[in-house]
Amino acid sequence: MRQLLRIAPVIDDLGRLFSEAGHEIFLVGGSVRDALLGELGHDLDFTTSATPDETHALLKQFTPATWDIGKDFGTIGALKNSGGTQWQIEVTTFRADVYRSESRKPEVAFGDTIDGDLIRRDFTVNAMAINVATKAFLDPYGGLDDLADGIIRTPSTPEISFSDDPLRMLRAARFASRLGFSVAPDVVAAMKDMADRIEIVSAERIQTEFSGLLLTDAPREGIDLLVRTGVADHFIPELSAMQLELDEHARHKDVYQHSLTVLDQAIELEKARGHQPDIVNRLAALLHDAGKPATRRFEGSKVTFHHHDIVGAKLIKKRLKAMTYPAAVVKSVAKLIELHLRFHGYGDGGWSDAAVRRYVRDAGDELEHLHILTRADCTTRNRQKATRLRRSYEELEWRIDELAAQEELQALRPHLDGDEIMAVLGIRPGREVGEAYRFLLEDRTENGPREHDDAVRLLKEWWAAR
Repeated sequence: MRQLLRIAPVIDDLGRLFSEAGHEIFLVGGSVRDALLGELGHDLDFTTSATPDETHALLKQFTPATWDIGKDFGTIGALKNSGGTQWQIEVTTFRADVYRSESRKPEVAFGDTIDGDLIRRDFTVNAMAINVATKAFLDPYGGLDDLADGIIRTPSTPEISFSDDPLRMLRAARFASRLGFSVAPDVVAAMKDMADRIEIVSAERIQTEFSGLLLTDAPREGIDLLVRTGVADHFIPELSAMQLELDEHARHKDVYQHSLTVLDQAIELEKARGHQPDIVNRLAALLHDAGKPATRRFEGSKVTFHHHDIVGAKLIKKRLKAMTYPAAVVKSVAKLIELHLRFHGYGDGGWSDAAVRRYVRDAGDELEHLHILTRADCTTRNRQKATRLRRSYEELEWRIDELAAQEELQALRPHLDGDEIMAVLGIRPGREVGEAYRFLLEDRTENGPREHDDAVRLLKEWWAAR
């Protein structure tokens, strides 16, 4: 009630406006769920008996800031300033969407009753509504009980729900992680039986939902649900593939469980270092060992995964592209997977300043992500080893900071730029300029900064000796 009183000036005016026009309007779905949890934000979702055109006309009387970009799906949006708060409002005509067996997108169909709309919603905790005009609470499918009990359940049978929109299988995982709820046994069983149904959903919708899961505070349970039910096999099979069967001597740790633990630790480090939830950080942590299944070899009493960093980077680059992740995200995650082993060996005798510079140069803009991934990748139960690794990486970060202060390391560039190289050597743009640039960059990495005249002399000597 406190949540509803807070938004009363908005919903009272909307209720009056729609009622006078002969239409019903309900606060619905996530807005009701969040209000009951005491977490209602400034985004309000409504459903109405009005058509999209009728809704748009009414909202124009309510506020000058409206948009109809979602009109084809029955949704009209608006912004309303009230009580010193800006409310983002979406009003959608009663829906009765369905997937056809051959379709990759839902077929939009409008309904004519609130009950018909609610039974088509994904889960009971999202199938509650409040009549804005009368303030009557509608909960025909027991959403309030499920919210209190912490259970994810579907309003109709899960088979009907997942047949209507298979993406709901991913949404079950996301809500389980976001809310910390358990998933009802019949929902889990349907996910197992219908896992292949996810293949008719577009890659873009799957990627959006999977990213939403990863960006929750505790995605582990949701990810594991997708793997356990086989749903993950149909869009990111590299996850399940990491469930390597342990040999009789347990000569390597469980790669899949290790990866989930690395994700947990990366999220904690993300928070500790003051960062917002980061999809690059989360994907890299979860998938950094994706190359291990393809590279596992038994060599005498040891098991090896030679070059799993390189193999994994290639695998995941291809997978993330197929999932339609932005090119910048794909590039960053692949780079981190390729570099995630680079630190190991630092504690075996220390690195020269040149090696530290090269580490920074190779990491480039991903240095902070690499710090988090490398630290999170330490999951050993051996306390002495864990302490040694942590101290070694702290020392490396300290050395990076020290060198950065001395040399502006993060802006590592050759002593001379391309124009200066061409002027000194009297050459035109071409392959030789690139060779000279790389030579000077390597010298900068190995030996640190030089005075300009010294760099010119070095370049001329290199040119003469070619």
